[in-house]
Amino acid sequence: MKQGGSWLSQRIAEGDVFVPEEFSEEQQMIRDSVIEFCIKEIQEPIKKRGRELSAVKDLPEIIALLEKAGEYGFCGVSIAEQYGGMDLDFNTGVLFAEANAQGFSFATTIGAQTSIGSLPIVFYGNEEQKAKYLPGIASGQLKASYCLTEPGAGSDANSGKTTARLTEDGKSYMINGQKMWITNGGFADIFIVFAKIDNDKNLSAFIVEKSYPGLSTGAEEEKLGIKGSSTVQVFFNDCLVPKENLLGERGGGFKMALNILNTGRMKLAAGGIGGSKFAHTKAIEYANQRVQFREPIANFGAIKHKLGEIAVKTWMHESALYRTGKQIDIKTQELIARGQSASDAKINAVREYAIEAALLKFTCSEVMDYSIDEALQVYGGMGYAVETGIEMGYRDSRILRIYEGTNEINRMLSQAELGRRIAKTKELSLRPATKMVRDHIIKRIFLRGADDEATAVFNLKVAFLYLSGVVGRSMGKELVREQEIVMNMADMMAVAYVAESGWLRYNKLKEQQLVNQETLEVLFKVNQVYLFNALTSAQQWGKEIIYAFTENNPRQRKRMMARLNALTTRYAVNAKNLRRDIAEYSCSKGSYPF
Repeated sequence: MKQGGSWLSQRIAEGDVFVPEEFSEEQQMIRDSVIEFCIKEIQEPIKKRGRELSAVKDLPEIIALLEKAGEYGFCGVSIAEQYGGMDLDFNTGVLFAEANAQGFSFATTIGAQTSIGSLPIVFYGNEEQKAKYLPGIASGQLKASYCLTEPGAGSDANSGKTTARLTEDGKSYMINGQKMWITNGGFADIFIVFAKIDNDKNLSAFIVEKSYPGLSTGAEEEKLGIKGSSTVQVFFNDCLVPKENLLGERGGGFKMALNILNTGRMKLAAGGIGGSKFAHTKAIEYANQRVQFREPIANFGAIKHKLGEIAVKTWMHESALYRTGKQIDIKTQELIARGQSASDAKINAVREYAIEAALLKFTCSEVMDYSIDEALQVYGGMGYAVETGIEMGYRDSRILRIYEGTNEINRMLSQAELGRRIAKTKELSLRPATKMVRDHIIKRIFLRGADDEATAVFNLKVAFLYLSGVVGRSMGKELVREQEIVMNMADMMAVAYVAESGWLRYNKLKEQQLVNQETLEVLFKVNQVYLFNALTSAQQWGKEIIYAFTENNPRQRKRMMARLNALTTRYAVNAKNLRRDIAEYSCSKGSYPF
C-alpha cells in the first residue's frame, strides 16, 4: 500500500503489512516503561488519594508529573536527539501514545507536550527556533500548548478572528484575539498560536512565550472528564511577539494545522486502543471475581457477549492502526531517499495516509467509548462509584470523539480526501477496480452458498466501491450537502479497512508462526465475529444510502439492493458462540489476552 487509499483497489498480501507482534524488544521496552510510569506515578497515587487529580485544585502536582515524565525522556519522543529527544519513528510514537492511555487524563497533558505543542516547531521551525525551544520541551522544563480553537472557530478553524499586525518598527507582531479549550494552557511556557496577518486568507503560526506582554489566561475550566489536565482560555491583548517567532511561512498556518492534526489523529486512535485494552482488563477482573447466583458473572452469556465484543473490536482496530503507522514510516524513508529533509518527509508521509488517519480517529475513539461503557455495565452499580475508577474512564473517553476534529468531521474528511485524490489531483486511480467491481458483483448475483472469510473481506471493499461509484456519479457536487450519506460511506470504508487489516494480520501470524496455536484459533474467531458484524452493518448503511437517493426510482432501488445483498448477506457464522469462546479465553488469561 504505497499510497493512501490504494488498498481499495489492490489485493494486499499478508507479508506486506506490519503486525504488532513484530515490534522489537526495544520498542516493547519503551511501551512497558511508559505503562510502568503510569501505574507507579498515576494509578497507584489515585488509589491512595481516593480521587483523580484536578487541574482546578492540583496544578502543581500535574506540573511536577509532567516534569518527571521529562526526566524519563518521555517529553522528547518526537524530538531529534541533537535537541535532547528520542526521535522515535512514527509507529513507535503511536505505541507510546497507546501506552499513555494507562495514565488517564495525563495522556492529554503529555499528548499536547509531545504532539500538537511541539511538532509545529519540530516540522516547521528554523534552526534558531529549534535550538531555542526544543531542548526545554524535551526535558519537560518548558511546557507547550497549541492555540487554534476560538469561540467562533471550531471545526472551521480557518475562520478564526485572532489577528496579527506587524508593528511600525517592523520588529514585532501585535496579536489580538481569544483562544479556548487550550490544553496545558494553565501552566504552559510557550504557545503555538494561529492568527491571520492583516487581511490574509489563511492563518499563520507564531511561537508565543508566556512572558510576552499582552498574554493572559483564564481560569481552569470545569470539565466532564480529563479533569487532571489543564484547560483554559488564552487572551491576546496587543500581545507583542518578536518577528522572528513567526513559525513557518506567512499564511502557512492552516496547512500546518491540518498536517499536525493528521499526526494527532493517529496518536488519538492509539489512545483509544490503549484505553479499550484497559477497559477490557478491568471488566475481566471484575467479572471473574463478582459472584451472583452462586457463580462468577463471567459465566453468564450476557457478560460473555460484552467481553467478547470488546476483545474483537480492540484487536481488529489495533491491526489497522499499526499497519498504517508502519506505512507512514516506510513512506518517510522513501521520501528521504528521494532527497526530502527528514521534517518534510515526515509531514508528507503522514499526509499521504490522511484518509486512513481520519478513519482510524473516528473508529478507534468509538471502540474506546464502547469498551468503557460496556466495562461499566459489567461492574453494574459499582461502576458508577468513584472508587472503582471506571466512571472516570467513562467520562474521560468522551472527549476522544471531539478532539482532533469531531468524528463527524473526520468521516466527511475521509471521503472528501478520497474524492479529491481521485477527481482533482489524480493522485489516486480506482479505474482498475471498475471492471473488477462489475465482474465480481455479476458473479455474486448468480452465486449460491456461504462465503469464506477472504471473500467476505473482499466483499466489504467491493460494496464500498460500488456504492461510492454510483452515488458519486448520480449526485456529483450535490453529495457534499448530503452529509448523512457521506458519513455512511465513511463507515463502510472504515469497516472494510479494519476487516482487511485484521484478516491480513491473522494470516501473517499463521504463516510465520508468531503466536501459539491456541491463540491463533481464538484470533480466527475474532476475525469471524468482526466480519459478521461488519457485513451486517455495511448492509444497513448501504440500504440507507440506496434508499436516500433512489426514492423516485424504485427499479434502480431494487437493482442496487439486490447487488448490495449479494455482497453482504452470505457470510454465515454463529457469532454468539464465537463471542463466548473469545470471552472464555480472555477470562482464563485474567486480562486483555492479545
